[in-house]
Amino acid sequence: MSGTNMGVPSMLAHVLPTPVPAAEHEVCPLTDVLRRVGDKWSVLVLTLLGRRPYRYNELHRSVPAISQRMLTRTLRSLETDGLISRTVFATVPPSVEYRLSPLGESLLGPLSALADWAVQHQPEIDRHRQRPPSPFDSRP
Repeated sequence: MSGTNMGVPSMLAHVLPTPVPAAEHEVCPLTDVLRRVGDKWSVLVLTLLGRRPYRYNELHRSVPAISQRMLTRTLRSLETDGLISRTVFATVPPSVEYRLSPLGESLLGPLSALADWAVQHQPEIDRHRQRPPSPFDSRP
């Protein structure tokens, strides 16, 4: 909630120009974060790392459907965004451990709220998806 609009979600309290300029949408912090967590693997990796730190191979074994290349890309992106930290241990061969950063930990609450909402409303969403289209629906 915004401080001045009690009971109004902060997303709705912000006045958007109409139409919304593409440039404004591109630089929106929410759009940026949704791009990161909306990819195929980031939320799963964040969830696993939210439980405990993982070594690279251990993390890869925990998500057998992800390729090594995609896991590496996902981890690099999450590290670039400051959501995870990477520690290299001077062993032979070197080993790497990944863990959530404080910033990543702070994302778990909002992600959990979204996950709870999705689980709660999935049956309703499924019912809507199964409805036949209206004969007046002009969508192609």
